[in-house]
Amino acid sequence: MKKSMFVGLLFSVCLYANEINLNTNNQKPDSIKLTGTVVSDGQQMIGSRFMGYVKKVFVKIGDHVKREDDLYEMESAEFDMMKMQADLMLEQAKTMVEFWRDKLKRINTKKVLLRDRYKNDNKINFMDMADLDAEAANVETMLKAMQIMVKESNIKAKQLASTYNYIKMKAPSDGVVVRRNIRVGDMVMPGMLTILLVDMENLEIDVSLSESIISKVKVGQKVSVEIPSISYKTHGVIHAIVPDANPMTHKIKMRIRFERGKENIFPGMYAKVTI
Repeated sequence: MKKSMFVGLLFSVCLYANEINLNTNNQKPDSIKLTGTVVSDGQQMIGSRFMGYVKKVFVKIGDHVKREDDLYEMESAEFDMMKMQADLMLEQAKTMVEFWRDKLKRINTKKVLLRDRYKNDNKINFMDMADLDAEAANVETMLKAMQIMVKESNIKAKQLASTYNYIKMKAPSDGVVVRRNIRVGDMVMPGMLTILLVDMENLEIDVSLSESIISKVKVGQKVSVEIPSISYKTHGVIHAIVPDANPMTHKIKMRIRFERGKENIFPGMYAKVTI
């Protein structure tokens, strides 16, 4: 009887072990939960190309600006003088071109009249014709030199016109002013960050991945996105997997695009991602 009870107990244990094994094999893999930060895909760092004093500032932190809206203006007295000089040089060069072109035209007219005066070539005063030819050659040389000067002056004027555009800085795209490092009267140096614009429409989620789970994600994969602070849930798509800028962290960066709808979502907000 004890033997029969032992066999029955052994049979029951085997059945229970098989059931556990089947349940384990049929169980779905656990989801991976990651944390990330909302970032803007469009960030414009406005810097100065020239040194000068700030004359006017048209925006403040938090302002929404459109493309080509005025941001700030620098003192332009020095640039005004340089632009006037370049424009004057261009006008003078054009005037000299017209002068030498008219003179060459008069010389060629004299040569035609000289030939018409004498129907017979043997009666032409070759000394007069030679003098006219030499004078025409000199005038052509001066005309070409003035034409080159016009081109150079035109290039200089265009360069200063382009420089003049940077005196009154405009927004390169739509966005929100999140940083303003200048005030009226400040000295601005070349390369100095003056205003930072952030595009609030094209937002993404930046996630740092461990090496151990890099094989479980791929570009184009759909994920669940949650922003706990506003209780907002949606879906996103992985559109980029790139190495971290710091190789010592042994992390991989992942960017996720998602639909923000009409929610008040801003760069820097905490986000959760479920894969």
